[in-house]
Amino acid sequence: MADGTFVGATSTNKWGPVEVQITVAGGTITNVTTLQTPTGGKSDSINQRAVPVLNASTLTAQSAKINSVSGATYTSTSYKQSLQSALDAAAAAAHS
Repeated sequence: MADGTFVGATSTNKWGPVEVQITVAGGTITNVTTLQTPTGGKSDSINQRAVPVLNASTLTAQSAKINSVSGATYTSTSYKQSLQSALDAAAAAAHS
């Protein structure tokens, strides 16, 4: 993976959009920021709980092969799709 900051494609589920940004240094994901998550109603409380778990899992796994968070299936699926997109961008930048 190339060093830099990479934003994944927005993945929209039935509750709203999810967009993930990664920072890569030395070929390692050093930071993950969730730029968008569904809001309103139960989404706020679900995502306040789920997003930190997904971010931490990403830093540990260094890939999009992370477990979904129970009770946040839609957010987890969209998160992994956006994350994979950001990882693909980092990989493509390394090969250009």
